[in-house]
Amino acid sequence: MNLPNISKTFLFSLFTALSSFAIFTGCKSEEKKEVETQTKSKPAVIGYVGGFHGLLDTDDIEADKLTHINYAFVDVKDGKAFLSNLKTDSSNFRKLNLLKAKNPDLKILISLGGWTWSENFSNAVLTDAARKIFAKSSVDLIRKYDLDGVDIDWEYPGIPGEDGNVYRPDDKQNYTFMFEALRRELDFFEKKSGKKKLLTTATAGFISFLNTTEMGKAAQYLDFVNLMTYDLFQGDTVVHHANLYQSKLYNSQHSVDKAVKAFHAAGVPINKLVVGIPFYGRKFTVAKLDKGFGQKQTAQEYMDGYTYFKDSLVNKKGFKAFRDDVAKVPYLVNATTREILMYEDEESVKEKCKYVLDQKLGGVMFWEYGSDPKHYLLDAIDEVMK
Repeated sequence: MNLPNISKTFLFSLFTALSSFAIFTGCKSEEKKEVETQTKSKPAVIGYVGGFHGLLDTDDIEADKLTHINYAFVDVKDGKAFLSNLKTDSSNFRKLNLLKAKNPDLKILISLGGWTWSENFSNAVLTDAARKIFAKSSVDLIRKYDLDGVDIDWEYPGIPGEDGNVYRPDDKQNYTFMFEALRRELDFFEKKSGKKKLLTTATAGFISFLNTTEMGKAAQYLDFVNLMTYDLFQGDTVVHHANLYQSKLYNSQHSVDKAVKAFHAAGVPINKLVVGIPFYGRKFTVAKLDKGFGQKQTAQEYMDGYTYFKDSLVNKKGFKAFRDDVAKVPYLVNATTREILMYEDEESVKEKCKYVLDQKLGGVMFWEYGSDPKHYLLDAIDEVMK
């Protein structure tokens, strides 16, 4: 069969156009796949579980509502990661791994430090040789117990934490070098195991933490930066301890929103920032119940946790419930005992989760799982984040 008399120039032009269209549609297809992947990617829901309490009741853990479990805590002793109760910790690791039968995507990390066991971090990461030893000991633990990563909760580099903690100006750079050493050791393990190994950190939720760290540099080694956006105290005054936005009821120096913006401005990618939610409360007592917020407190107490507040205190036992509609958090006031209780409820938790989604943050984490045994708050998180 004879083809029509078509010029070579026209055929070349037609071929070029068709090729360009194929490339264009192929690119669009890839872009669509990428967008779909991003859309389907579930934000992190990280629950800290307290191994320091003893043997965990893992039957009570709703693994399908979590993406990560951070096991708190592993001590830092003689420059190494150290299990303070080997028998209990090893049993807990085994039981936590069994939760993957319910949720195969669940990741389990060891969390080193915390308020009580941060005293030796500064010495453990003081030199390059020390950091190599510390990093290897940390990764050896997750290798031994078939876990998924390491979380560092150093409270705090360069500034005092608990009485007796070692801290020095060198912590600022050594904090970054520590993550570099850990990431290098994790990468080596990753290649050997063929499985992704995570490196995360819990940081203070107050902005001055950025003055004694290099979060922009440190972030390159980290999968998540878990902001402890709670216990946001201001000296000895009565304040919300986990407000989403700045309150108008007093001169609030801290908030979740302020911390997120400051850490991002310091160089932490927005999708690595994780908002911390307290499942516990803080109760303030004042000498005379005046305006409440902003006045001097005479005592402050950790209150554990939301199940108790909801079932026993909200509009009960002399406590009256209020809500700060600007700060997006509730509080209770007892006029007789002059006590003011700051806490989270389902509504405030949902507000934080919506904020995370709107800002395209990495997710949420909470301290701690056992503080809300009826799972009121985890159910609220799951409702928004799933």
